Amino acid sequence: MLILAFETSAKAASVALHDGARLLAESYQNTGLTHSQTLMVMAEDMLKSSGYTAQDVTYVAVAAGPGSFTGVRIGMAAAKGLAWGLQVPCYGVSTLEAMAKNFSITHGIVCGVMDARRNQVYNALFRVENGEISRLTEDRAIALADLGRELAAMEGEVYLVGDGSLVAKAALQDRVIAPEEHRMHQRAAGVAMAAAEMVKAGVAADAESLQPNYLRLSQAEREKLERQEKQ
Repeated sequence: MLILAFETSAKAASVALHDGARLLAESYQNTGLTHSQTLMVMAEDMLKSSGYTAQDVTYVAVAAGPGSFTGVRIGMAAAKGLAWGLQVPCYGVSTLEAMAKNFSITHGIVCGVMDARRNQVYNALFRVENGEISRLTEDRAIALADLGRELAAMEGEVYLVGDGSLVAKAALQDRVIAPEEHRMHQRAAGVAMAAAEMVKAGVAADAESLQPNYLRLSQAEREKLERQEKQ
């Protein structure tokens, strides 16, 4: 098994290789360059330096959202195009679940947060017991005030992860623990780990049926709907 994973849901871009048992390689870039400029170059360089070619890849995985509309589209297009060309399965992984997989704690609650603007975050909650992760909520867009009230009723330490951590920390203050900057951002390693579990569980996947999960309409779509409602 050789999984090639893509993560482009926010400002940072990354790719990873996983053999089903361990992470073999990862390339990460947070320089402000567009993902369309860097993603495939990173993947090609990583494969080459790891002693593989694209023909060795048996599964492709991608962070399918939520996240930046443009970022998610770039990652999905790259992953689906490669999977089609190689004729291998393509797995879409929740961005928030991948973030939790990549954030290693022994006990506590992992609170994935991505800035969704308008005092909202894309969020999901996960409980970690002895290193094992279980999902507490579905992926959702939620107001920070509502998230704060929900967390106040939970026991245990709450650890933030994701590019919305600073926004969430400012709003939720002492109730949550913010990660260090280098542990904050989404990483392809988490996508690869989640995909490896899906493969082992026998989850079916194909590029044709894979769709992004944006959780809400884009700004352009919202404005169009508002105009239609006023007519």
